[in-house]
Amino acid sequence: MHPVLSDDVAHAIADRQPVVALESTIFSNLGLPSPSNAEALERCIAAIEAAGAVPAVTAVLDGVARVGLARDEHPRILGAARKAAERDLPVAIAQGWTFGATTVSASVALAAAAGVSVFATGGIGGVHRGADSTGDVSADLDALAHHPVITVCAGAKAFLDLARTLEYLETVGVPVLGWQHDDFPAFYTRSSGLRAPHRVDSAKEVAAVLSNRTRRHSGVLVAVPIPQVAELDPSELDAVLVRALADCDAAGITGAAITPFVLGRIAQATEGRSIPANLALAEQNARVAAGIAVAVAAG
Repeated sequence: MHPVLSDDVAHAIADRQPVVALESTIFSNLGLPSPSNAEALERCIAAIEAAGAVPAVTAVLDGVARVGLARDEHPRILGAARKAAERDLPVAIAQGWTFGATTVSASVALAAAAGVSVFATGGIGGVHRGADSTGDVSADLDALAHHPVITVCAGAKAFLDLARTLEYLETVGVPVLGWQHDDFPAFYTRSSGLRAPHRVDSAKEVAAVLSNRTRRHSGVLVAVPIPQVAELDPSELDAVLVRALADCDAAGITGAAITPFVLGRIAQATEGRSIPANLALAEQNARVAAGIAVAVAAG
């Protein structure tokens, strides 16, 4: 698979300039409601450009895998979409999907194929609770293990089994780095109650970790806590998660359908406060990723 690059991304890669890949799921109607999805896109792009890097939104448009979109194409990724994980990319291309919204796993794969070393997202998927019986482990983790890309995120969603997620990443040899923070964040909250395996305090350190990893095909995960002013109340969030997961079980909701269901419940319970939190963490991740991309490009 050879993704098509936008002109600015192609020129930046050829000139060894910093580039940051972005997924498109968060900017579609599968991620954030309108007009918040458009605001998220503009804030992430502005943060990356302000740091001196080139943003590269990933997507499948009209059956073509893309890394980098022109400004006039942005409206196309704000509406209806089919979610495309890495396993779905060849199908989306073969069947000519009008818009395949790339998930973390697909975005990491496309970034690697294009030669982009840094990717920013909101939060990654992980090992689901009860995975010992369901086998439900996000494809995001496999993508991190098999593509040489630094993924910058706000940790993983709190409704996952975060301890097992970290164990999985250790098993597959992916370095997990807490960005200027000792704990592993849980998306809307700054701490999951688990320690990050390692702490880093500069973009230069992250670039050095990528250069010195022992598994050349694997990536690096950088976990950035949500800005303190945007953090949701952990005790309130825990109560919502318990109720939402119980309702999932009662309704037989499993797999990929769990995430939108639970996030919808969180939005309702917090009276919409989860949306500004999501915007804040996405923008911060983009800003941190851009700084890391600049350090990577500097060698």
